[in-house]
Amino acid sequence: MKKKVAFYTLGCKLNFSETSTIARNLVDEGFTRVDFTEHADMYVINTCSVTDNADKRFKTIVKQAQKVNPDAFVAAIGCYAQLKPEDLAAVDGVDLVLGATEKFNIANYVNDLSKNDYGEVHSCEIEEADFYVGSYAIGDRTRAFLKVQDGCDYKCTYCTIPLARGISRSDTLENVVKNAKEISEQGIKEIVLTGVNIGDYGKGEFGNKKHEHTFLDLVKALDTVDGIHRLRISSIEPNLLKNETIEFVGSSNTFVPHFHIPLQSGSDVVLKLMRRRYLTDLYVDRVNKIREVMPDACIGVDVIVGFPGETEEHFLTTYNFLNTLDISYLHVFTYSERDNTVAAEMEGVVPKRVRSKRSKMLRGLSVKKRRAFYEQQLGTMRTVLFESENKEGYIHGFTENYVKVKFPWDPELSNTLQEVRLDAIAEDGLVKCTILEQAGATLR
Repeated sequence: MKKKVAFYTLGCKLNFSETSTIARNLVDEGFTRVDFTEHADMYVINTCSVTDNADKRFKTIVKQAQKVNPDAFVAAIGCYAQLKPEDLAAVDGVDLVLGATEKFNIANYVNDLSKNDYGEVHSCEIEEADFYVGSYAIGDRTRAFLKVQDGCDYKCTYCTIPLARGISRSDTLENVVKNAKEISEQGIKEIVLTGVNIGDYGKGEFGNKKHEHTFLDLVKALDTVDGIHRLRISSIEPNLLKNETIEFVGSSNTFVPHFHIPLQSGSDVVLKLMRRRYLTDLYVDRVNKIREVMPDACIGVDVIVGFPGETEEHFLTTYNFLNTLDISYLHVFTYSERDNTVAAEMEGVVPKRVRSKRSKMLRGLSVKKRRAFYEQQLGTMRTVLFESENKEGYIHGFTENYVKVKFPWDPELSNTLQEVRLDAIAEDGLVKCTILEQAGATLR
């Protein structure tokens, strides 16, 4: 009988794309993939190191696997597995820990799946993570995540990603386009471009710092691929989001009007402490340019609260900056100390209760921003890509500009694009819509 393998992914879209590729590789090696809640011979947990919470969840997930099958082989891969391999190996029930380069060769490390007394570690020096492995996620959801870049050359004082993933390097343009075609042939309607620092695309395209292509070249090439209905850019640094890219997205038939741009702080003092590569003036310019080209675009923002040295005045500067900025929602991160980062040694540590209070304030602001953005969209005609789950009698979906809608459950709508009118905001904050079938819209 075929051995069964199950996966659990923590963290970002990039991790999801890599999990999906690793899973396909194991299926090719003779495994059968099952859900993580099912009985499996091996459980693989793809870890994250960005937040303290992701670290803590690892032990809980291992216990979940052991509860289903106490004799199962448990493997840890991903960013935290690279940063703290011995810590993960010491967790009760963990048999194998694979670092940044080894995770893509997991089949070489699993033989008879017999349990180990102590987790076996295979983790390279991060300098050895200098080659690129392409990946994409399909089959897990309506949208596909397509990895185009990995690693980062930036030296932000709070971030462990360069330590976990290595230097910035990119897939070849030819391979990205090939992967995009493979995804479109699966009947998937939307592709999300993902990476650690995707605006840096092109660097390391040939295994060194030389490159022929830029992120704009990538965007233009993907816009010509037949069969893709929607392309969405995931998080992109403000200093790497150029006017030419914004203008191209504004005129594109497939790239959607949605940008997620990390800010991290609205205080220039704090941005300098973080060693970010821009100040707030540039960020305002990016937002204004997007609004000029695409007035209805959705603009999401990452922000960190409680960074060392962030005074109450600095925080209020951030709050007021975001409050007046024409953005659509926030992703709020509460700063947590990470080993081997400059910020962990900085003075001016913000008490955790203060971090929590500031986080709550910004999350409240995000709710207001999202609602205001949704209200602006009411009465407009949009295209929704519906998902495939029945959620309490409703099917959910997203418009091209990332408004989340709900419609009475109809399985025929799953993974279809529908022309809709946005009608009203429901009590749960989602938008009710009307499908414009009478206007000649058809299932696509």
